[in-house]
Amino acid sequence: MSKGRLLRFVLTLYTCLPFGMSWAANINTHTSTKSNSKKVSETPRTRRRIHHLAKSRTTNLTRVSATTHRRRRYYERFHMSSFAEDISAGDVTAGEDAVVRQAAIDALGNMNGTIVAIEPTSGRMLAMVNQKLALSSGAQPCSTIKLSVALAALSEGLVSKETEVSLGRRYHMNLTEALAHSNNTYFETLGRKLGFEKVAYYAHEYGLGELAGYDIPGEQIGAYPDAAIPEKLGGVGKMCSYGEGVSMTPLQLGAMVSAIANGGTLYYLQHPTTPEEVASFQPRVKRQLDIAPIIPDLSDGMLGAVHYGTARSLRVNFNEEEILGKTGTCSHEGTRYGWFASYANTSVGRVVVVIFLQGGRPTFGPKAAEIAGRMYRNMYDHNFFVAGHGTPSDEATVKTVSTNP
Repeated sequence: MSKGRLLRFVLTLYTCLPFGMSWAANINTHTSTKSNSKKVSETPRTRRRIHHLAKSRTTNLTRVSATTHRRRRYYERFHMSSFAEDISAGDVTAGEDAVVRQAAIDALGNMNGTIVAIEPTSGRMLAMVNQKLALSSGAQPCSTIKLSVALAALSEGLVSKETEVSLGRRYHMNLTEALAHSNNTYFETLGRKLGFEKVAYYAHEYGLGELAGYDIPGEQIGAYPDAAIPEKLGGVGKMCSYGEGVSMTPLQLGAMVSAIANGGTLYYLQHPTTPEEVASFQPRVKRQLDIAPIIPDLSDGMLGAVHYGTARSLRVNFNEEEILGKTGTCSHEGTRYGWFASYANTSVGRVVVVIFLQGGRPTFGPKAAEIAGRMYRNMYDHNFFVAGHGTPSDEATVKTVSTNP
């Protein structure tokens, strides 16, 4: 090859060098898709471990998701405290039973509430702790309204204690279980079947919407509506399950439960304020209720509430005597209410105890039942449930005065 040709060849090669380098680079970037890694064989134990970890991660994610969902739900806020000090300051106590009053004070402690104890065979109030609250305009009765509704349904022959009421597809319940567990759907169903007029008629018969006491200074009347609440708020069904639209006082509830305990006599409640008034005390009958034949159907549910239902917390503190009762829990405008109405059925007589609490989250019906258990325990330990203490038996002859104030 001549020198000229050699020189031209070298120049041509030099000119094409960048293209060649680029071409070489492009080729080098394409690697083989064949993997050089070796297949890993997992032992059965390893596979089980990996499966367990994967399942745990899924469960944790589900819990986080559920927690996040719960946090988005409405969280009710309360502005009233469940606790208070010196709630019995200013009470008039000279005519009260000293054992019953001290038992009530000790049981209530610093809870924001009131306790009323009644002799059901006479209407005498043995103790009224925190009288300012007890005599106030009352509050929504919550599930204690179910007692009135149950009596109405039994009186109308709508149900007996064995009647199974359909609450939905393949779901039935009788009165005893509905009272024991405070089933709202059951009583909503009864309320709609009865209708507002009958529900209201019986409620007034049992003393709601009128003064329960006879000449008790400061007592307020509560409220019972003239018509059912709007359907958008639940209508008569909600009134019969939660007491929506009703304002009931502890005295009204105490008078009604006293009538259940004594067989059907609705007494005016009286609160003696001096020993002289106690000595000259005369019961005053408001009216006779035709409920004696149906009380056994009602009392089974009240007994069930204490033994295995919503009021079973009572038995943590007391189970020596038979206690029948009904709880209630609800809230209104930032205040939660806790009710418990009960009576002790003993060999020497009966005593009615009504507890009403107001406050925030620590306040609810089972808490009121627990307090009642402490009160019954205190009374029992101080020999209240013995003959001669002053609690008349069911057979006691009681002179009564029919009064129409």
